[in-house]
Amino acid sequence: MARKGSSRFLCWVAVLGMASALILYKAKVLVMEEEEEEGTGGGKEELLERESRGGEGRIDFAQKEISVSSTSGSFPLTKDSLINLDHGDPTMFESFWRGMGDQASILIQGWDTMSYFSDVTNICWFLEPEFGKEIRRLHKLVGNAVTEGRHIIVGTGSTQLYQAALYALSPSDAPEPMNVVSAVPYYSSYSAITDYLRSGLFRWAGDAYKFKGGSHIEIVCTPNNPDGFKMQPVLNSEDGKLIYDMAYYWPHYTAITGLADHDIMLFTVSKSTGHAGTRLGWAVVKDPEVAKRMNKFIELNTIGVSKDSQLRAAKILKVISDGYELPNSEPAAKLFDYGRRILAERWEKLREAAETNGVFSLPVYPSETCNFYGEETTAHPGFAWMKCEKEGVEDCEEFLKGHKIIARNGKHFGVDSKYVRVSMLDRCETFEVFVHRLASIH
Repeated sequence: MARKGSSRFLCWVAVLGMASALILYKAKVLVMEEEEEEGTGGGKEELLERESRGGEGRIDFAQKEISVSSTSGSFPLTKDSLINLDHGDPTMFESFWRGMGDQASILIQGWDTMSYFSDVTNICWFLEPEFGKEIRRLHKLVGNAVTEGRHIIVGTGSTQLYQAALYALSPSDAPEPMNVVSAVPYYSSYSAITDYLRSGLFRWAGDAYKFKGGSHIEIVCTPNNPDGFKMQPVLNSEDGKLIYDMAYYWPHYTAITGLADHDIMLFTVSKSTGHAGTRLGWAVVKDPEVAKRMNKFIELNTIGVSKDSQLRAAKILKVISDGYELPNSEPAAKLFDYGRRILAERWEKLREAAETNGVFSLPVYPSETCNFYGEETTAHPGFAWMKCEKEGVEDCEEFLKGHKIIARNGKHFGVDSKYVRVSMLDRCETFEVFVHRLASIH
């Protein structure tokens, strides 16, 4: 949700150093439009040392300034900067893709992708066939969702697909809007996305546990954003319809325990590969009539989805699958292994910091057998769901803000303000400053 800021500085970067991993950036900062619940950082120069293959790196807190890439929406970061972990910008994956070089690059000629249409024989006539093929291939590789005999609907991120699914499942002739519910703590944007156009077809009705009955659509986010637990429907009535938001059902976040086979399942490029800026998601849909109505919503809303983005995403998904399926693939080419390792390390550091100060508590996840890895594992979610246990603190968001850490308040997820959601997906520099600062809170 956009909050207006000011646009003032023009960024320039001088990059020095070749063989070593030392990089010096001297930048003038571009103050850009901020997100509604985000804060800002600041700084001018940076000095850091990274692993040559793009690993997490280590932060020297004696250095006055620490770097963040100037090619993104993040501001250069100093050790005293305000840290914004409100949003789930998956820049953690940048180092992996930098290490892959040009393997995921594509060339789009000036005359390519000019038509609205991709495949007029498909219900989703704007789905690029190559993207659809790579989606099915990746799901088969991971074993997280049934796609055979299912319809793939592409959208501009899973947000548009969520709206399309609500449109498809809501009767156009009903006397009252369809109630939309989800179990707390639910994803903070569900309510805003559902109600922001004040549709006569559907309306946000809040916590599924408190819903009193009647026609409804229940959103099941599994693994759940914000707390990372796997979820089941709360309401099992004939009056209800289900949408499964499965953005985080990938092996770098959680154990893959079986093939999901639900009527509507939503996935997104941003959390599976890290390419949030590509703005693509897809739905796996059983019922062809539901798929047609979802497709119609997107047709009316944006007349399709960017073909350029789809071609890029197809290449990205292909590189991921190739990293596991092609013989003699290097370990460094395995995205899920990379993400799993980094997130496991981050969760270990976060738990150590929380134990050090005793101010915060964190969820404890059960051990499960992951079919993808063939071993026992625990979840390492892309968000940390933290509760402030400090006596006298009722608003954890405000408490953290006092320590220059921005997190998302629990009230946006349907619970009290003692809880906050913190992104675990930012760059290593930001995370290292965050966990160091968290450990110092008493």
